[in-house]
Amino acid sequence: MQYRKLGTSDLNVSRICLGTMTWGVQNSYEEAAAQMDLALERGVNFFDTAEVYPVPMSGDYAGRTEEYIGRWFAERGRRNDVILATKMEGPGGPYRSHGLNPADVEAAVDGSLKRLGVEVIDLYQLHWPQRQLNAFGQRDFQPHLHRSLTGEDMEGMLAALGRMIEKGKIREIGVSNETPWGIMRYLELHRSKGLPRIQSSQNPYSLLQRHWDVAAGEVAMREGVDLLAYSPLAGGALSGKYADGAQPEGARFSLPWGAEVMSGHWRNRDSDILHRYVALARDHGLTPTQLALAFVNSRPYLGANIIGATSVSQLEECLSAEDITLSEEVLDVIEELHDSLPSPSLNRAGRRDTR
Repeated sequence: MQYRKLGTSDLNVSRICLGTMTWGVQNSYEEAAAQMDLALERGVNFFDTAEVYPVPMSGDYAGRTEEYIGRWFAERGRRNDVILATKMEGPGGPYRSHGLNPADVEAAVDGSLKRLGVEVIDLYQLHWPQRQLNAFGQRDFQPHLHRSLTGEDMEGMLAALGRMIEKGKIREIGVSNETPWGIMRYLELHRSKGLPRIQSSQNPYSLLQRHWDVAAGEVAMREGVDLLAYSPLAGGALSGKYADGAQPEGARFSLPWGAEVMSGHWRNRDSDILHRYVALARDHGLTPTQLALAFVNSRPYLGANIIGATSVSQLEECLSAEDITLSEEVLDVIEELHDSLPSPSLNRAGRRDTR
């Protein structure tokens, strides 16, 4: 397992991060515990969760994933072996319908601390921007939404998070689903106001969704704000398990709500470009999962590759990608395929009158 310091922090994280958003709906506690046991055994020291997990979001079971992790810590006594990340929900979640508000930060942090059964959170992230600029799966900037910018108190949020650091409740901070502008704005406030520095941005990134490459990749490398890549298998589509119309029992896109969570990935689950990536993997003695994860692992701005699984066998296959280095030949073919259809999981934004 490879490790690196996250951003400019002292958090030495494994290149593979264990994702947890299925725990509590698709996975029982026993299944989640088995995944955590295996991940730690294989050198994964970085776990990521959120106060709203599991997905799909619901007030009936929000926080259950954090409770599972807290129970596992209590039973195994392995808290000091894990760098733990969680997230404060953004607009539209079950806890705070108004979204991000500096006045809510301490209650949100305290809620996660209680459910996780820990004294400090290593990386605390803002799950979504307050402004409506970075909808999941939407490709283009939408000028008409710039008016919502006034509703986002970035300085206030950083100040509130800084108080949590001072109180010893969190160690480092990050964002999620952010844009290059948002990342730079947070860094500007850090420099000009002496507020905490964001160390990472957790964004979707995969062979089917490479929007990060357009501009955020340069920001990440020049500014030391690492990508935490989520959905590296495009919701499982890149495993090839939906090929030829297959609907595996219990798989995300076989569930009634699956298409609603990641519509772009759902749309591409049996697409021509997906079949071409699957064929490329098999032509080079790899599984489609290994190809997809090894590609994300190869990115120079990567902090960690967040992998989620619903079974130990799936997790085993995902972890095997850590030992794979893609050849220049394979990487060249990937770029040819990407050029032919860049980021197919992103939807074109509708045209709006911006006058």
